[in-house]
Amino acid sequence: MERSLASNWWMLAIRGALAIAFGVAVLFWPGLAWVVIVGLFAGYALLDGAFAIAAAVTGHNHGRQWWALVLEGIVGLAAGFLTLLWPDVTELILLYLIAFWAITTGAMEIAVAVRLRRDIAGEWALGLAGVLSIVFGLMALLIPAAGALAVAWLIAAYAISFGALLLIVALRLRGGPRGPTTRVGAV
Repeated sequence: MERSLASNWWMLAIRGALAIAFGVAVLFWPGLAWVVIVGLFAGYALLDGAFAIAAAVTGHNHGRQWWALVLEGIVGLAAGFLTLLWPDVTELILLYLIAFWAITTGAMEIAVAVRLRRDIAGEWALGLAGVLSIVFGLMALLIPAAGALAVAWLIAAYAISFGALLLIVALRLRGGPRGPTTRVGAV
């Protein structure tokens, strides 16, 4: 396994470079992240719907009623086509979902920080994280463009960091697997 990974170090390097390129592209074109996310959702919904209908038609429904699979497939196809027809609406709905999630988790983080204030030191950091989550969620609700930009920047930061780490691993593997190591005290 290690030798296979080491001999294919260049594949990791390509993945890392692509991730970095994607991250940089999102920094300069933040809408790209949303286009990719919406496109992936549309593709998934279309494929899932088609496979559900195919399973109903071919009888591979594993005990479920065929009409339920057909209905599920129609809903999936409809969601996919609507996403392709109105990608901006899909972006906004997804952003609102993220905003409500951030507000809810922020409130929970603050509540946990208040409960833990006697048990641990540094509970203020959890409370501050909760406040930050709530502020982000409210910003995403009240100023959707700013919320979308913040999410895009997070995606860019992740992609660039992930790509850099893959490149580091690839360059270390390029030298081949390490020889056996000796432990201190080993017999």
